[in-house]
Amino acid sequence: MKALYKKLTAIAAGLPALMTVAGCGTLMLLASCNDWLEEETPGVTKLNDYFTAGSQSAAEDVVNSAYAPLQWEFGDTYCAEWFIGDIASDDALKGGQNLADGLQYLDIDNFKVQADNSMLLDYWRAQWSGVARANLAITELPYMSGDSIASDVRSRLIAEARFLRAYYYFRLVRVFGAMPIIDFVVNSSSKWHKDRASLDENYTFILDDLLAAETGLWVKSRYADEDLGRATKGAAQAMLAKVYLTRHDYAQAKTWAKKVIDSHEYTLFGAAHGGYYQNFTLDGENGAESVFEIQYMDDDMSDYGGFGYTRGSFSQILTRSRSSNMGGGWGFNHPTQNLYDEYETAPTLDPRRDLTILNPTDAEMTNPEEEVYLGNRYISNKLAWRNSSGTFPKLSHDARGPLNNRQIRYSDVLLIYAEACCESGDLTAAKSALNEVRSRVGLADFPYTATYQGTVHAFADNQADLRTAIRHERRVELAMEGHRWFDLVRWGIAKQTLDAYIAKESAEVRDQWGFFQEGKNELFPIPTKELELSGIEQNPGY
Repeated sequence: MKALYKKLTAIAAGLPALMTVAGCGTLMLLASCNDWLEEETPGVTKLNDYFTAGSQSAAEDVVNSAYAPLQWEFGDTYCAEWFIGDIASDDALKGGQNLADGLQYLDIDNFKVQADNSMLLDYWRAQWSGVARANLAITELPYMSGDSIASDVRSRLIAEARFLRAYYYFRLVRVFGAMPIIDFVVNSSSKWHKDRASLDENYTFILDDLLAAETGLWVKSRYADEDLGRATKGAAQAMLAKVYLTRHDYAQAKTWAKKVIDSHEYTLFGAAHGGYYQNFTLDGENGAESVFEIQYMDDDMSDYGGFGYTRGSFSQILTRSRSSNMGGGWGFNHPTQNLYDEYETAPTLDPRRDLTILNPTDAEMTNPEEEVYLGNRYISNKLAWRNSSGTFPKLSHDARGPLNNRQIRYSDVLLIYAEACCESGDLTAAKSALNEVRSRVGLADFPYTATYQGTVHAFADNQADLRTAIRHERRVELAMEGHRWFDLVRWGIAKQTLDAYIAKESAEVRDQWGFFQEGKNELFPIPTKELELSGIEQNPGY
C-alpha cells in the first residue's frame, strides 16, 4: 500500500477534473460559471466517460484517492487527530517552542477553543474531503462495465470505500457531534445545504456502512504485500466493535471484537519479534499487530503545501524533541507528569513507560529554554520514529517522515473486548483479554497489586476493580496514540478526570487552564467558515 500511495497525488489530479472543496467540505462537481461558453476544455475527462470506459486500475485509483485524506496533517495549519486525542486529555500538553507557538492548540489544550480555531477547520475539511471521495467511488463503481473489472475486486473496492466513509464520519461525530448525512455526490448547489441528522441517525449510518464493508472486504492474509494497508475484514470488525462500544452496546461490541480475535489474523508482537515498541518502527508496519494504519512513505520531494502535497507524515518532526541530540524536532505533544506517573513502578516497572515517554537529562538538551515547556521536559516517543539503538534517523525532507500512524492495533481490540465483556458481566473472558495485554510486557495477571500514581492499588477480583484495571490498561498501553480524550468522553468521566488532573498540575500549567463545562466541552465547535457555508446549527454553548 505504501507503493500505491506514491500515486495518490497524481491520482487526485487525474480524476475527473471536476472536484473541489465546497459546502460542508464535500466535493462538488462544478458546472461552468458561463453558460454561453460551450467549447470544452481540452484534456479534461468527463465523469461519465471516466467510469464507463474505466479499467480496474481506474476503479482502484478512485478508491485509493479516498484513502489520501487520512494522510492529511497540514492545510493552513497542522491538524493531526492527536492534537485532540492527546492534547485535550490529561495525557499531554501542547508543547512547542514556547507558549505562543501554536495558540490554536493551546486553546484546545485548555478548553478555551472558539469556532474560529484553524486546527478544527482543517480537521473538518480533511474528513469531509474523505467522505466526498468515498461517495464518488460508492456511487459510480457499481455502474462500471462488467468486463472492465473483476466482480470480487469491484465488491471489495466498494467495501473499502464504505469502510472509509464510516471511518471519516466516526471521526467527525466524535469531535463535532451529529453531522448532515451526505451519501451522494454533491454536484449542484441545490444539494449543498443539508440539516444535521440526529446522533442516532449518524451512528446508524456509520454502522450500516461498516456492516456492508465487513461482508465485502478481504481478510488481511488474502492481500498481496503491496496491498497491505488497505481496509480489511478485520479492520471493519474492529471498527464495529469500537463504534458499538462507543454506543454502550456491549453485547455487539463483544461479538465483533471476538470475530477479530477468532480470525487468528492478528497477534501481539512478542519479544522474538521486537516486542511492544515494534509497533512504532518501520519494520513493524502493517505487521502482525496491525489492524489498520495510515500509510506514509519517505518522500524527499514533498513541500510545505497544504492538503495533498505530501505522502510523508508531519508527526515525526512535530513530536520529536527540539534538541538536536534527540531528533531536532518541534517539540509538540508533551506527555504530562500525570501520564508518566500512571505507569506501574512496583513490583515491576512497566517497560512501556520509557518506550512511550523520553525523560531527557539536562546534558541531553541543547536548549532547555525551548525544550522545557511549562516546567515539563517529557517528550513523546511513539510517532517520533526512533530506531532500536535509541537514535532518531534523519528525515529525507526537513518536515516529513515515513512512519505509519497505527490507528487500530490488536491490543486495542483485546482491550475493547475486555471492556465489553466486563460491562456485560463476562468477567472471566474480560480478565483473559486484559491479562494477554499485560503479559506481553511482563506484568502480573489481574487481580494484582501494583504501585502507580504514588499509590498502592490492590485490585480485588470483582467487576468494579476489573473496570478500573481495564481503563488503567487502556491508558498506558495506548498512551500518546490519540485515544485518551475519546475514552474519557465515552466513559462519561471527562470533567471529573480533568478537574482532578489539573488540581495536581504545576502552577505554570494551571495558570493557562480554562474551565471544562460539562455538557459543552465534550464536543468542539463547528468551524465558523463551515457554519457560514452550510447553514447548519452550532453545538451548544459555543
